[in-house]
Amino acid sequence: MGAHDTPEAIQKETRTYLLVFAALAVLTVITVAVSYLDMNRTQAIVVALAIAMVKGSLVAAFFMHLITEEKFIYAVLALTLIFFVAIFVLPIGNYADAVGEHFVMDGVESAAGAEHN
Repeated sequence: MGAHDTPEAIQKETRTYLLVFAALAVLTVITVAVSYLDMNRTQAIVVALAIAMVKGSLVAAFFMHLITEEKFIYAVLALTLIFFVAIFVLPIGNYADAVGEHFVMDGVESAAGAEHN
């Protein structure tokens, strides 16, 4: 019999899952309660994302069993996080170009300015 086949082990895992479920329910109630607080938009987003990060970590650690994984999975997770951040950060340069925040060198006319002369 494996370590997870005993009634005590199953009972312990069930208790852990119920505690995580309770924590997720409490964090959901806190998220809703925070939405009624008088905060500016930036503060509300930061608080909501912090709570969501804790909730996501609980789900990943316990329900997806990442808490018992080997170290290799953390390297893969870190690489995924790096690419995720890059996907959001890299388009910022493109957006800056679209709103006209171009880099301008002193003393150099643009092609559009040269056509009007």
